[in-house]
Parts: sequence; C-alpha cells; structure tokens
Amino acid sequence: MDFYGKCRRRDGFWLAFYSALLLLSEKEASAQIRYSVPEEVKDGTVVGNVAKDLGLDVSFLTERRFRVVPESKDPIFEVNPNNGALYVISHIDREELCKDSGSCLVEQKILVENPLEMHYVTVEITDVNDNFPSFPEKQQRIEIAEHTLPGRRFQLHNAHDPDAGINSVRTYTLTQNEHFDINIRQSDTGMIPFLILKKSLDREQRSKHELVVTAVDGGKPPKSGKLNVNIIVLDINDNRPVFSQEIYQLSIEENIPLGTTVFRMNATDVDEGINGEIEYNLGKTLLRKVFDIFELDKVKGEIVVKGLVDYEEKILYELDVEASDKGTPPLTGECRLILKILDVNDNPPEIQITSLSNTVSEDSKRGTVISLLSFSDKDSGMNGKIIANIINDVPFELKPSYKENIYSVVVKDNLDREEVSHYDIQIKITDCGDPPLSTIKSINIDVSDINDNSPQFAYNVLQIYIVENNVAGGSIFSVSATDSDLNENAVISYNIRREINENSVASFLNINSENGEIFALKSFDFETLKTFHFQVVATDSGTPSLSSNVTVNVFILDQNDNAPVILYPLSSNGSAEGVEEIPRKRERRTLGD
Repeated sequence: MDFYGKCRRRDGFWLAFYSALLLLSEKEASAQIRYSVPEEVKDGTVVGNVAKDLGLDVSFLTERRFRVVPESKDPIFEVNPNNGALYVISHIDREELCKDSGSCLVEQKILVENPLEMHYVTVEITDVNDNFPSFPEKQQRIEIAEHTLPGRRFQLHNAHDPDAGINSVRTYTLTQNEHFDINIRQSDTGMIPFLILKKSLDREQRSKHELVVTAVDGGKPPKSGKLNVNIIVLDINDNRPVFSQEIYQLSIEENIPLGTTVFRMNATDVDEGINGEIEYNLGKTLLRKVFDIFELDKVKGEIVVKGLVDYEEKILYELDVEASDKGTPPLTGECRLILKILDVNDNPPEIQITSLSNTVSEDSKRGTVISLLSFSDKDSGMNGKIIANIINDVPFELKPSYKENIYSVVVKDNLDREEVSHYDIQIKITDCGDPPLSTIKSINIDVSDINDNSPQFAYNVLQIYIVENNVAGGSIFSVSATDSDLNENAVISYNIRREINENSVASFLNINSENGEIFALKSFDFETLKTFHFQVVATDSGTPSLSSNVTVNVFILDQNDNAPVILYPLSSNGSAEGVEEIPRKRERRTLGD
C-alpha cells in the first residue's frame, strides 16, 4: 500500500473512532445556529462565522475537514475552511426556494471530521421586493344586468405576487368612475378584490364600461400590476340563483379514484320558467391546475375528480362555483367550496447517507461508528414515524443518535478480514402507515487488514538430502512460507538463524531473503560431515513484524570418491616390510579447507 493508502486507512479508523465518541457527547454535536440573509445577494456574501459561533479552533478546520454536507445537487452555501465563515455560493431566489411559504428556512448540516461532529445551521432567507403583482389574465369581462341594485359585488381576478409579507399585494385601486367602487375581502389565501356597484346601471344610456384595477404591493418603492375590466350591461332578469350558504367545507383523501363525486352543489332561483333554470360552472378566475383535477357537471352540480389528488403537492383547494340562470340576461350566484386533502401513506421512507467510512479495520472495537444515516418520509402524522433495522446477518447494528431519525451504523462483533473481507449491509426502514411502506438500502464495507498472522511453513521440520562434492556457491534447496494477511503484512523475508559459533555449518550457507533459496558456499564431504541442522526464519513486513521458523535437517549422501588404501604391504614370506603409505586417488576435502 502506498503512503496515501496508509493515510486513508488511518483516517478512516480515526473517523470511525471519533464517531463513537460523538454518541457520548450529544449536547456538543447537536448545537444549532441561526442566521438570516436576504435573497438576491451576491455570491460570496458571508452569512455568519460558523466556526466562531460553535467555538471551534480555526487553525484546525482544514485538518478536521470542516465542510457543509450538501442537501442537493445545487448547494446554496459553503464554508471557508480557513476562517470558518459560511458564505453564499449560488443565486438565492426565495420565491423559487420556498414557493408560497410564509417563512423560508434552510437547514444546513455542518460536518467536522476527525473527530466527527455534526452541527445544524438554520438560515432564514428574507424577502426583497423583486416581483411585480400580476393577474392571471390581462382582461376580465363582467356582464351586469341593468337595474341591479347598488351594493352588488362581482369578484375580480386575484393578483399574485411571489414576494412575502409587506412585499406581497397590499391593496387594490380602481380608476375613478361614478358607478363602481372596489372592495377587498381577506381570506386564508390572500386578499380577494370585488367590484361593488354603487350606482344603478342603465343599458340604454351606456351599455359598456371600461375600468382598470391596479394591484399594489407594500414594497418601498411599491410595485404594481393592472387588470382591464370590461363591464357589459345586460337587460333585466331580476332574480339570481342563491346557494344555501356562501362557503362549503369538506375533506377528501389523496389518491381518491378518478370519477368519484365528492360534492353536489345546490342553488335555487325563485324566478319561473327559463329564468329559474340553473347551470353550474367553476369560477373562471381559478388556477388552471384546479380544472385539471376537478370538473363540475353543469346540470347536476356534481363536483367530480378527474385528475390525481396528491397531498404532498397541495393540501387545500378552494373552488369558486357560479350558478347561472337561463334568463335574458342570465343572473349568477356564487359560493366557495373548500376541499381539504387528507394524507394517506403513499410514499416510502427515504434513507440518506450523511457520513460513511467505506473501510473499517479488522481490529475495530465494538461500538465503532462507520456511518451516519438520516431517515425521512414525505407523508405526515403516523405515516412519518419510521422503524429501522439491519435485515442481514452482519457484525454491525443500528444505534439511534442525538436527533430523531438519525442513526449510526456501529460494529457489534469482532471482525476478521481473513474470514470475511467485505460486507453488504442491508438497511430496511418501514413507516407506521396502513399499509406500511418500506425502503431497503445497501452499504458496502471493506474490512482492512492488520498484521495479525505470522508467516507459516508447511512443516515444522524439513529433511534435506545432498550428495557430497556439490558445487560451491550453488543452490542446494529452497524453503517457502505463506502469510494470510495482505500487502506489506504478507511480504515475507527469509534469513538463516546464526549460532554464536561462527565456525558452525550454518556459516557456510547463504539464503535469498526474497524467495528462500539456499546456497552452499562450500562443498560437503561425506567422510568429514554426514549430517547437520539449522533454522530458517520467515518474517513479514508488518508493524510490528511477525515471524516463524522451520528446522532443516541436512543429510550428506556418499559418493564413491575414495580409492582403497594398503596400510601394510607384505613380503614374499608373508612378513611386513618397510611400511610406506600409498597416496589416495584424490585429496579429501573438509569444511575447513
């Protein structure tokens, strides 16, 4: 393993170690900070100094890998590891980020590793007046029968301003005229403008009135949008349809089957004949999405579901319903139907890996943290309550952390890389809905090696046979050992164990430290040395290193390399004469030569 590989392994170990300590210091890890920043600020704008507010030592931020855990592929904020400041890195559009929410809060997870700490920073995005009020249509046509009594109200298009608070629509104004005034009614969805008839109309004097309604927001300076209103004066039909009440309210479940009738409107008209026949229509000022989901039977007045109703998309629909008679001109009555959407368990819970060490050392202690997970569910109520567990047989377990639906994956049993070197941890989370929904996610973990196995020879004792008169310096045999560890922990070197006596037989032997091949530096003579033994030591390269040895028994095999010798030659009479030794055929070699 190279230098960087060693560092990664060591850093993974410390990350897991300090993560375990994190579980014992919940108060510190769960610290929360709140900042505020207006939308549309420039990139690089500093929101606040997270490190300072958390009491972190700035000089160690880079070493501890002080960073923001990205919540999406387009993060908004980042931290400066040199000074601990949280700053803006992308364009902030509050209206796009939080849509119609009253307040816009963005929670950022700040991760400090080595040791591991998780902090939460909440940034409130404040509004600036960067949008104009606008009407869904540029013009609105209203038909009003002559002799309509003063005080009659006619609903106008609502203006929409994506800005929030004081920067949203604050008032409506109307061009000066003698017949109409404007009135505003406050509702849960905002201000609804009404055109008020303050003086009776006379079609014979004037059949058409053209007015301009202006929506003004509360910004400084204020912004505005205009709506052209065309008033068509119709002939008399003096009774309009009337609903039994002005507002109806009911609740329906999301995912209600298409074609289901959810409500039946009922209006009455005291006129007779064609002037009392009623036709129902949805208000023309409703958003297009309403027409995609609901339809109204003109004759029966039944509200029928025609599109998908999704609680996670919208929890409330307000339908303006008009009842018109068939008189000439027709008269219209209005009411509002408020549909509250009830949540059902139709979204499986989700698993997010907040922090993960893909490698864990085989000597990791029980309780060592290898990953932080967060669970979430788009549904509400009991449908968001989550049960989590590991479903396969692995030496790891889930531990609840300092915050709801935050869990740690920790070591629960001893690890042995030589037995299992890789684990696929199957994590299953299930909500408490009816029926319950589940999600399974895999985490792949490799077990890293430590030097816990010494080299092993196949036998404790080796018997080697060598024919005498071998070539000096030549290879006579080799030994081999194996090590079940990895990398440098399994790299073996060989050496001969030398005795204190430098004249021992082993002193005439040499060994290749890399492959265990043994060489004889001298030629052996059976007549001088018939057997000897020595030990070979195999040592791995781990830290600390481990070793084992094998005893080698060497037997010298005889060759016919000596001629017979006459020690005492005999005379003719059988007695010994002057004795003279006859030289041998070849010189006898000893290890001392």
